[in-house]
Amino acid sequence: PSRPAAPAPASPPVPSPDLPPPVPPVAAASAVTEPGALQAPAATPQPEPDRDPAAADPASASTPAPPPPPSPLMLQMPVDVRNLSLALLALFGSVALLHWASAVFIPLMLSLLLTTALRPAVNVLRRWHIPRPLGAAVLLVALVGGLASTAWSLSDGAVQLVDSLPVAAKKVRDNLRARAGMPSTLDTMQKAAAQIEQAAAENSTAAPARRGVQRVVVERPPFNIRDYLWSGTMGLVSALGQLTVVVFLTYFALASGNLFRQKLVRIAGSSLERRNITMQVLDDITGQIQRYLLVQVFTSILVGVATGFAYWALGLENAAVWGVVAGVLNLAPYIGSALTAGASALVAFLQFGTIDMALAIGGASLVIHTLIGNLLTPWLTSRTSSMSPVAVFVSVLAWGWLWGLWGLLLGIPVMMAVKAVCDRVEDLKAVGEILGD
Repeated sequence: PSRPAAPAPASPPVPSPDLPPPVPPVAAASAVTEPGALQAPAATPQPEPDRDPAAADPASASTPAPPPPPSPLMLQMPVDVRNLSLALLALFGSVALLHWASAVFIPLMLSLLLTTALRPAVNVLRRWHIPRPLGAAVLLVALVGGLASTAWSLSDGAVQLVDSLPVAAKKVRDNLRARAGMPSTLDTMQKAAAQIEQAAAENSTAAPARRGVQRVVVERPPFNIRDYLWSGTMGLVSALGQLTVVVFLTYFALASGNLFRQKLVRIAGSSLERRNITMQVLDDITGQIQRYLLVQVFTSILVGVATGFAYWALGLENAAVWGVVAGVLNLAPYIGSALTAGASALVAFLQFGTIDMALAIGGASLVIHTLIGNLLTPWLTSRTSSMSPVAVFVSVLAWGWLWGLWGLLLGIPVMMAVKAVCDRVEDLKAVGEILGD
């Protein structure tokens, strides 16, 4: 018997294009609810996301948004408080020592400066088969003799100037009073001071003394000209003693040749690199100081010639002597120009008898010193010493405060030596960079 044929699988119904698509059974079952059942609330439509205004406005889309403000840069630099405190203590201690022992350090620095300046001349005499001790003695005798002869030639003019100071002061006072037609400001201030002193004395005498307290009146000692002259003489003797020490130190340093240099190289260490660095430092210091001295000599000669010519053109007597004085005082920055201008203006007033000529003479001196001594000299010094003009000016002020007039002369050479050492020491390169140009 034959088996019946299996029924063919039913083909899925073809959906009609006019009818909606059939609902799945699960969805249909969920859609049918019982009569007593609660119906779920209809789904609320989700709010549309906010539209970008840049997308809505194409013109604003082309404009870029402003960048956020940049955050400040922070420098991460660790500071060792202990080392910084020790460095500051060492600095303050060194300044106090230099001020307290100035009577020792000033002659030493002057002798080193003279030794550096005169060593090339001693080397030239050595090439001429003149021994170093003899050549050093000849140079120092010539230098001291030249200074002494210059001072002796100017002594008469200096004495006359000192003798004429009271007459000049009286003349200036009378002229100013005649021009003003009223008592001078100095007289008014003196009268006011006298009245204040009298009122203070009356108040002090009127105040009753306390019981058991004895009133003491302090009397000022009278001015003694002998004490004044004695103190001035002792100052002159002290200056001559320091000058003698400088001369002998310079002589021994020149006569010994390169002995001090060789000792410094030996102290530096046994390695060849350290010795080479020490020699470079010494050569750099010597070269900078020699160039600095050449600049000072050149500018002093220029100031002297310009001052003498200006005074001669204005008709001042002894114009050549005043030129020499101006050139010598140019070695003292800022103070030398003030002394030259004041003294020459006073002499001009004595000679011409008018304030206008005195102001013209003093003004000419100030202009020359300002252009050459205060502008040209610091610029040339900074070029020859690789130091910035600001560092030169600050060093002059600092050493002038520390050592007075000698500090004005020695401040720049000392800072040159300090910079040369700092440039070749790894831990001190920052100081050399600050002092450099």
